[in-house]
Amino acid sequence: MQVIGVDPHKGSHTAVAIGSDESVIASVRIAASRRQVDRLLVFAAPWPERVWAVEGAQGVGRMLAQQLVARGERVVDVPPSLSTRVRVLSGRSGRKTDAHDARAVAVAALRQPNLAVVAAEDSSRGLRLLSDRRAQLTAARTQTVTRLHGLLAELVEGGVPPSRFQPSRQRRSFAASDPWARST
Repeated sequence: MQVIGVDPHKGSHTAVAIGSDESVIASVRIAASRRQVDRLLVFAAPWPERVWAVEGAQGVGRMLAQQLVARGERVVDVPPSLSTRVRVLSGRSGRKTDAHDARAVAVAALRQPNLAVVAAEDSSRGLRLLSDRRAQLTAARTQTVTRLHGLLAELVEGGVPPSRFQPSRQRRSFAASDPWARST
């Protein structure tokens, strides 16, 4: 059985296939795109008995890992700390490259039998992301309105009562009383 270690990044992914003796059989670097899984599966075609080891399958490598699982591939999640330990202790090279990192991911998966197997996520993940984004936007709006209210309290004598504070109304009234505003 071959283990294919993947070092994922935002712009590209590096994959290295190793045998049971930890020797590198082949490697490839592909651009992160819609066709990334197709390219990786073409690369992996010579090894029908394979396991994909993706570094950070719950982080940067989540999308790639989910795409592989959706195609019926077996994928394990290798924590970055584990692959770093393997790379540092291997003594093969002091240089940190994507190919060395991908090999370290594969070796970690080969040596560590109880890594978490990546399962397919359901559609609720997308809804959760949208919900989280909405909460972030609401918090940003609240923070902006609060800052604006604080500034108006410094500019307008006596401040603005919270019950009467409406940013659009304040903008119009402030613009009307601005002595430096250009008249048209």
